Amino acid sequence: MADPSRVVLGLGGCVDYELKLTADVLAQLVADYGIAAAELTSPVTVTSERDLVVSILGYVARGGGGEHYVASAPALELFASRFPHRVALGGTSVRAGILMSRLGVPSTLHLVSVDDTVRRLLPPDGAYLSSGVEDTLHPHLIVQYDQGLRIRADGLDITAPFPNRLIYVNDPANSTMLLSGELGDRLSRADVFLISGFNAMRSAEQLDRRLAELRVHMRRLPPGAVTYFEDAAYHEPTLNRRVLAALRDAIDVYGLNEDEMQSYLGHPVDLLSATEVADALTAMHALVPVPMLVLHTKYWAAAFGAQAASYAEALDTGTVMAALRYRHGDDFTDSDIERLRRQPRRPGSVAFAAELRARLGDRVHCVPAFALDVTNPTTVGLGDTFVGGFLAALARRGAAAATSPPPHLRSDHGR
Repeated sequence: MADPSRVVLGLGGCVDYELKLTADVLAQLVADYGIAAAELTSPVTVTSERDLVVSILGYVARGGGGEHYVASAPALELFASRFPHRVALGGTSVRAGILMSRLGVPSTLHLVSVDDTVRRLLPPDGAYLSSGVEDTLHPHLIVQYDQGLRIRADGLDITAPFPNRLIYVNDPANSTMLLSGELGDRLSRADVFLISGFNAMRSAEQLDRRLAELRVHMRRLPPGAVTYFEDAAYHEPTLNRRVLAALRDAIDVYGLNEDEMQSYLGHPVDLLSATEVADALTAMHALVPVPMLVLHTKYWAAAFGAQAASYAEALDTGTVMAALRYRHGDDFTDSDIERLRRQPRRPGSVAFAAELRARLGDRVHCVPAFALDVTNPTTVGLGDTFVGGFLAALARRGAAAATSPPPHLRSDHGR
């Protein structure tokens, strides 16, 4: 597939400052700011570097991941300056597009902000359109930490039980999410359309306008085009319901991770309990009544809905690509892909997948994750990479069989 117009990925992108936490710097910040263990809950708002450190430590203590709006852009810059950091492109759509390019599937990106860094790092085989009227730069802070990271200072002693990543954002362009007037024209030739990024918006009124505008653009999608919506942590948590209400009848595939699922359900879910996950998928499908629900986790990825097995290749490709990023970061080769495919899957995940199928039958297809032991894993962008692999498989399927898709893939509903 060589035509970038067949895949449109939106709606926003950004420049990321990626860094890995170290115990010595964090311990010094704990001492400097006088942070106590009792404070380690997520602040309602992050308005200073101290709030940022408190928020990060709270996540490290429980091995969690998340995304937050930060009221102070200088706090992000100050914290990033304390660590060596890598400049990269971010946003679900952009990371997915970069991965798809590596797999030979070019795409068209809808962006809300560009600058020379963005232009330099975008895939050369793709295309982009931007709603921004001038160059802007609002870096996102992407924080990784390893399992076993221990911070001890002034009576505080915490150890990360799992590796994970955190995202902190002050980005007016993505919070406004202007749509390009060219979007509808680009969609008129698309086989696949990714919707992501509304989680960065903070105004209900602006969000409602953007959703209405997007629906108008989506009327240009051809019959049979697949619309994939990827959920995320909303900077204003109450706004996710507005997005779902406005778009659910125009979505074919709705993707999310375990953190987002548990946020919707309001309680933790044991991801290796087939009973709990079967109940959770059923409850999520009631909350999000779309043709196909896709849940990607650190243990497995599953599709839930009619003809779920038709997504087997997409689920597996997404799982392989996310595992590659976890192990190699951006530096993987075709040989690494083939080598990984021969790796064993997690035994507990294999048993879980079989039990989940026994409980839910043909409504579910579950792909176990790989058994990986990585000393310094990459935890940034794993979900975005899964999405890229998933969509690459869908795009290839559409290119190989450009005939009428199965009924559950017809995307002309609700437009």
